[in-house]
Amino acid sequence: MAASHRILEVLDVPVAITDKPDAIALGDIEPSVEFRGVTFGYKPGQPVLKDISFRAAPRQVVALVGPTGSGKTSIAALTHRFYDVWEGQVLVGGRDVRDVTLASLGRTIAMVLQEPFLFSGTAADNIRYSSKWASRADIIRAAKAVRAHDFIMNLPNGYDTELGQRGQTLSIGQRQLLSFARALLADPQILILDEATASIDSFLEAEIQAALRVLLAGRTSLVIAHRLATVRDADQIIVLRQGQILEQGSHDELVANRGLYADLYRRNFSSFDEAA
Repeated sequence: MAASHRILEVLDVPVAITDKPDAIALGDIEPSVEFRGVTFGYKPGQPVLKDISFRAAPRQVVALVGPTGSGKTSIAALTHRFYDVWEGQVLVGGRDVRDVTLASLGRTIAMVLQEPFLFSGTAADNIRYSSKWASRADIIRAAKAVRAHDFIMNLPNGYDTELGQRGQTLSIGQRQLLSFARALLADPQILILDEATASIDSFLEAEIQAALRVLLAGRTSLVIAHRLATVRDADQIIVLRQGQILEQGSHDELVANRGLYADLYRRNFSSFDEAA
């Protein structure tokens, strides 16, 4: 009874983010992401992001780095329009996200989280989750591309193996490979990785890195990470601290600038939290 009461409370929460009456669907766009003077917070008077401006050009990999609480995940949430900004604009494909339909925004953007969520059902069902149109051949092709096929075939019933809630019989690395296959099958124009490599086990680290290269190829990507090693090859690195952009540039440019990023890199810190 208590659980049912809580579920009904959640279902009764009014929906704050809805389509405008004249909202348009995003079609075949040049997949850019741009923040223009964005200020945002979760509580009145307590901004989490303060006057943030940057642009991820089509098919560019942009890394967002900084200590815990610097606003990285909030940028991802605003790009997907889970919330609306207080000030400024978030643009996807040159259009303000408030002017486009949520359904088309969801088709354009895919997000892979640190803790991948798998549902009760088969391995194939979990890969097909956001792509109901996909055939078995499409599923296998995506799994092979991100190097998930071999471990799936070693499961008791291969792709028809029931995984159980949250995929509890799989390692975190295996669950992440399944989430990569799911994202690849959806074929989004824009990809957001929110600490997607933070919890992987060392046994599958090489497989995960190889899968990431396949997943990022040809897409506009926002990669949120604590670890410096995962962002070196990004086209652009944005260093955040306390909701503001501290530095911005490529790895080589930031090292040459001799700022916070260069200091952490030269001191061989593996994470921004070590110096927070």
